[in-house]
Amino acid sequence: MESLRELFKIGFGPSSSHTMGPQRAASKIKEQYPNASRFEVELYGSLALTGKGHLTDYIIKQTLGKQTIVRFKSDRLPYHPNGMKFYVYQDEEILDTITAYSIGGGTVEYEGSKLQQTKQIYPHKNLKEIIQYIEDNGISFYDYVLNYEDEHFKAYLFEVLDSMFTCVQNGLHHEGVIPGRLQLKRVAKSMYQQAINTRRESDRERLLVSSYAYAVSEENACGNKIVTAPTCGASGILPAVLFYCYKQLEIPRKELIKALAVAGLFGNVIKHNATISGADGGCQAEVGSACAMAAAAYGWILELNNSLIEYAAEMGLEHNLGLTCDPVGGYVQIPCIERNGFGALRAIDAASYAKQLGYLRKNKVSFDSIVNVMKETGKDLNSAYKETSLGGLAKEFGLKDGD
Repeated sequence: MESLRELFKIGFGPSSSHTMGPQRAASKIKEQYPNASRFEVELYGSLALTGKGHLTDYIIKQTLGKQTIVRFKSDRLPYHPNGMKFYVYQDEEILDTITAYSIGGGTVEYEGSKLQQTKQIYPHKNLKEIIQYIEDNGISFYDYVLNYEDEHFKAYLFEVLDSMFTCVQNGLHHEGVIPGRLQLKRVAKSMYQQAINTRRESDRERLLVSSYAYAVSEENACGNKIVTAPTCGASGILPAVLFYCYKQLEIPRKELIKALAVAGLFGNVIKHNATISGADGGCQAEVGSACAMAAAAYGWILELNNSLIEYAAEMGLEHNLGLTCDPVGGYVQIPCIERNGFGALRAIDAASYAKQLGYLRKNKVSFDSIVNVMKETGKDLNSAYKETSLGGLAKEFGLKDGD
């Protein structure tokens, strides 16, 4: 598995696979060919169908320069729905043709290219192997992560946590309308005010968590700085839970980075064995994965043992199985923002369930099993429900991509 640096990326919204990934690919290609006179780019599959709303063509042109032409193709490339072809020119001569795939979370893979692929640093390929290793060696999930990441990784976790918290705070202070045809009003600030004015404690706590998730998701939808966790579209869930732990439960930052690392480890297992791409697996791969990660993090905060943390994460993913990705107009707004609020609450509930139910009976479903089920469910989903805006809410609403 890759470094958690490839899972937690600090960047700009609104989409990790449709904005961050194409930008990273374009930057790498421009670096490889600094003297190219022009570029032509073809977008396939989901990138073509929802690229306008996700600003895919805009970010590619901004990165490669004014002499760039971007075309939207009606078909898809075989490896992944988020396919791109870059044609590099020097005058009228083609210097290179590079096929790239934005596979989710801003990660890019290249087909038959000189461009370097991401290094694998973790030797274990699933959670069963990881738990066996940490129990054989008497270490924790957090210790396991530090064993394989570089010496500067702890500092990076603090940087990620600070970026998440800054995003929450920014979102709680901003008002106005989110860019795009939907003209969706930002509500995180008002939701937060409602929360602090609510007398009933249980209602107040849940509203606070929701406001934190909305804050990040609205920042993402506006194209502001966020952290992929594991994607832009699901970037509000984990920060909401961690910020709640920081502000309401008064958990210190030095403990929260451990929970962040644990969340990343579970996200990495999903990414390695299934997918975190909405175009590949539907929203279960984005919100479902984020919910599982946040549930694992909250389980760590509750000081659950390894099997109960696994149980929490398993529930977080299991109860998002089959969730479709049908963004209205191709924007990361409806239903995405609301789903982040629900996902944060569901993550806390999953960890709380694990704490109570786990001592009553052993969970029959392993985390690795539910990851495999999610992968197969994603394969079975009709393409209209995998970030193409051809079905579901997007079809019902009647807006075309980028309208």
